[in-house]
Amino acid sequence: MPPNSSLPPARTIAQRKRDTLAKLESQVDAWVASASAGGEAHLVPLSFWWDGEKVTFATRRRSITARNLARAERARIALGPTRDVVIIEGPVDVTPLEDDERLADAYAAATGWDPRESTGRFVLMRVTPRHIQAWREVNENVQDRDIMEDGKWLA
Repeated sequence: MPPNSSLPPARTIAQRKRDTLAKLESQVDAWVASASAGGEAHLVPLSFWWDGEKVTFATRRRSITARNLARAERARIALGPTRDVVIIEGPVDVTPLEDDERLADAYAAATGWDPRESTGRFVLMRVTPRHIQAWREVNENVQDRDIMEDGKWLA
């Protein structure tokens, strides 16, 4: 919105949760942030699948993202544009693509891309949300941005 326009009313936590779940169920691309052991930041867009409990994405086993997240065992993911963003943080489980055919099938069906048809060895990285923030504009205050803490929805 342009700076001089009036902002829509701030959403309730319950509405932010509904909007977040709608994003998770309808979108297929997210930004995934990671860092090296030395603190070098890395950010990539990846396709994802939300199964109602975890965010799953696939990447090459030797990619910077896979190495960073496997080492750190935590991920930070962003959905949406800067004025309607959802930030998800949580632990990461890494599964070689060939080790879980059911999961690989579900991921491919949800994203429209099957990494088994690509060259290279891939892993599925599953993030269990432990902390989620969602906000649109400045009127959705910093203290109200948390919609999940310690893996529990606040609404």
